[in-house]
Amino acid sequence: MYDVLVAIDDDETRAVAQARAIADLPGADGGITAHLSHVFTDNPEGASVNQLSAVRRARETLKDAGVECVHYEASGEPGPEIVAAAEEIDADSICVSGRKRSPTGKAVFGSVTQEVILSSDRPVLTVPRPESE
Repeated sequence: MYDVLVAIDDDETRAVAQARAIADLPGADGGITAHLSHVFTDNPEGASVNQLSAVRRARETLKDAGVECVHYEASGEPGPEIVAAAEEIDADSICVSGRKRSPTGKAVFGSVTQEVILSSDRPVLTVPRPESE
């Protein structure tokens, strides 16, 4: 079994693109478990990861492809929490999808994708942002 931590933000389009990339991996049908993860930075309503529309859309896409899905949620700073989650579940890889930002935007606001790539000792699958974004 191959375990992939799928770091999903609030964007449905990127979540579906990540799900499609995982579904296209060799052995996806029955050989991969996708750990659909969302890191809450602020969650006063106490929402759960399975209530997010982006997670639901990714789960639908993966289930249609025969990929087993489980949920994982965390709170805090996304980059470190994603890396910690991958370690906790002993993921074989991490899947992220970045957003288009200028170099200045990355410097000012940071980049979760970049932080995960630089901080993790696991392979990181970076899914290109969909053209419609």
